[in-house]
Formats: sequence, C-alpha cells, structure tokens
Amino acid sequence: MTATRGSGRQYPRTARINEVVREALADALERTSDPRLAMVTITGVDVTRDLRHAKVYYAAMGRHDDDLAAALRSATPFLRSALGRQVRMKWLPELEFVLDPAIEQGQRVEEILRTIRDGDAPEDSGS
Repeated sequence: MTATRGSGRQYPRTARINEVVREALADALERTSDPRLAMVTITGVDVTRDLRHAKVYYAAMGRHDDDLAAALRSATPFLRSALGRQVRMKWLPELEFVLDPAIEQGQRVEEILRTIRDGDAPEDSGS
C-alpha cells in the first residue's frame, strides 16, 4: 500500500513520516481495550507537510458502521498521546480517520470475479 493517497508527488521525508506514524498508531490501536476496535487495521497515513493534520486510513474486516467511527473518535486522544510518546515530531497532528476505499474496491473486484467463475463453472463441468 502506498504511503500517500492521491495528492501529487511523494517526497522521501513525507513517506518516512507517514510510515512511522502508521506503525505507531497501529501499535497503539492494538493496545486499546475497546472491543469495537479489535479487528481494525491502519492501512495508511497521509500527514500534511506542516505536520498538523493526518488522514488515517483504516479497514475493518467488512465493517464500516457508525459505531466503529464513534469508537475511533473516542480513541483519538489515546492514539494521539501514544503517537506523541513514540514519535518525536514538531507538531502532534490532528487525526482524521477515513475508511480505506481500496479495501472495499478490492473486495468488490473479488466478488465480481467469484460471480464470473461460479457462473462459468457449471458449463465447464458439464462438457
């Protein structure tokens, strides 16, 4: 998965910061006690160049309900403080959680391929 999602050119420093922040947040997320966050995976992070904001992309094994979004919002102070302890940065970014669209798109492609395969399977076996 790429470190930046969409906005132009990727600089090595930015890519390193994105990856370090992603790893720190993933580690902190594993230590949360909220059962709603048990199957959440941090898939990528985009930190702005001024380090004040970070879009945190996540996937949640088929879940993307309001309860999950609320759990992430309530865990934000814990995650930011864990990030501050693990990563030395000029600014501690505000975190914005965004459902990773690539995961759903990949699942949709798999579903289409499965439908095509299953639709062709009876004709192939009858020959």
